[in-house]
Amino acid sequence: MSTFFKGRTAIITGASRGIGRDLAIALGKHGCNVVIAAKTTTAHPSLPGTIYDVADEVETHGGKALPFVLDVQDEHRIQECVDATIKEFNGVDFLINNASAMWWKPIEETPMKRYDMMNNINARGTFALSQACLPHMRNASFGHILTQSPPIQLEKLSGMVGYYISKYGMTLSALGIAQEYKSCNVASNAIWPKTLIKTSATVNNKLGDEKYWRKPSILTDAILGILQQTPSECTGNQFIDEQFLKEWMGVDDFKKYQCVPGFEPPPIEMLSELIKK
Repeated sequence: MSTFFKGRTAIITGASRGIGRDLAIALGKHGCNVVIAAKTTTAHPSLPGTIYDVADEVETHGGKALPFVLDVQDEHRIQECVDATIKEFNGVDFLINNASAMWWKPIEETPMKRYDMMNNINARGTFALSQACLPHMRNASFGHILTQSPPIQLEKLSGMVGYYISKYGMTLSALGIAQEYKSCNVASNAIWPKTLIKTSATVNNKLGDEKYWRKPSILTDAILGILQQTPSECTGNQFIDEQFLKEWMGVDDFKKYQCVPGFEPPPIEMLSELIKK
């Protein structure tokens, strides 16, 4: 087991379930301090998991955890989260911008309330939390911000314009931070899955079924790999999970990530086209 993460500190937004939870537990297994930053304090039948449940799991696996109630739309609460992290763990090494809102609909079917929510959570929340962490990373001459958002491909906009405006805003933050902070030994990258990932969002929004999904562990493995790279040598990238694992980690067999053994899920673009129809 790598000792790289032992004693380091990560803030993960949206960490009460899904990819965030999976990553928090994985980091805990490596001895990392993990801030579980999410809104859920009471489990719901269709949305299982709370920040306290995940914090217990992190500590069961050997890490230290700080559950923190956070709505990334609230910049004052964001600052309180970072302040609490510094007080508890004396620094912040990694920020995972995982929290996200989703609405896969055309322009005429996107109420402004939905548009505002997506942009407030996705683009604005990512910018605000990154902004709050960066001074501490700069002062420590070390840090890595990883944002879960897609590579910018303008031909993909049609049918989900509001959603992609908010997600590409996240990617632009990732790329801008990389440019501004490379000389400070602070890295910033974006990562996106090749296929849909099995989470509460994919299940509840009926985005295909299990044979179309991979397990969250593929993103977790890619993220752990990215965070261990030298910041000055791995920054400003728009990664796809499978691509990173192939090209940087030498992985060539992805069967273990299949939700249905023997069925390789299609790329996310193919499935999203079917869903839009």
